[in-house]
Amino acid sequence: MAFENNKITKLFNIEFPIIQAGMIWASGWRLASAVSNTGGLGLLGAGSMYPEVLLEHIKKCKKATDKPFGVNVPMLYPNIEDIMKIIVDEGVNIVFTSAGNPKTWTSFLKEHGITVVHVVSSVKFALKAQEAGVDAVVAEGFEAGGHNGRDETTTFTLIPMVKEKISIPLIAAGGIATGKGMLAAMVLGADGVQIGSRFVASDEASSHINFKQKVVEAQEGDTMLTLKELAPVRLLKNKFFDEVQELYSKNPSVEQLKVLLGRGRAKLGMFEGDLEDGELEIGQIAGLIHDIKPAATILKEIIDDYNIALENLRK
Repeated sequence: MAFENNKITKLFNIEFPIIQAGMIWASGWRLASAVSNTGGLGLLGAGSMYPEVLLEHIKKCKKATDKPFGVNVPMLYPNIEDIMKIIVDEGVNIVFTSAGNPKTWTSFLKEHGITVVHVVSSVKFALKAQEAGVDAVVAEGFEAGGHNGRDETTTFTLIPMVKEKISIPLIAAGGIATGKGMLAAMVLGADGVQIGSRFVASDEASSHINFKQKVVEAQEGDTMLTLKELAPVRLLKNKFFDEVQELYSKNPSVEQLKVLLGRGRAKLGMFEGDLEDGELEIGQIAGLIHDIKPAATILKEIIDDYNIALENLRK
């Protein structure tokens, strides 16, 4: 099935309304270019990159694909001015912002001809993003891996509620890893989908093989949202997660939680492969991910699954 009249494929000039999420420690140039080359939109995850590392990944991505790709920028990280300057200087024309106020950077990016999308977890923030002038929003339910909304609104309830209130294109995220999930999100009002966890278990993801294997082994119930007092994050249960739970039983202060978290925990787990002491961020949908394969294969399987599901519904 063709998506030529789809708002998301038109906005980004891509073949399929599928965006690969810009995840920390997973979304380097290899993954982004592979997804873009197969007709989706690949995103570089700037959250785990120093400015000079991001610059290197943008340059390599340009060499690896002549198709559109973008950069995901979590606004809570330092070096944001340097990162935005690199994006503009390198002529990247799609930016997904998250974890911050969309008003801060949207007008600057738009002035440089950049298409801006903001990631939200509630109707309130979707409206703020629209007001700030973004071109589209990603509405992410609390099933999603990594940093998450505090309200615990699920994707299935969030998408129609956001759709009811905004007039700009809507991308659904959180708990989507199959064509059936994509179709369900689009029936609820999404114009496209952003997929993270499924692409973590891809050959091209820059995350450690130990972490990828752990994702494949995960079952329903193996992830949980925690550390809400700092920034809510969905993690696979492991030794570090157990330590967090144990600390919670003692009614800890925010400072005590910060001390336990320390620095570089996500890198330790997802990039360096320490499955005990690292932070392992992944979505609930991990229970439906059973293999590691090339990103192109994953994307093609999602589209095939979507078309079969659509045909079955029509029958």
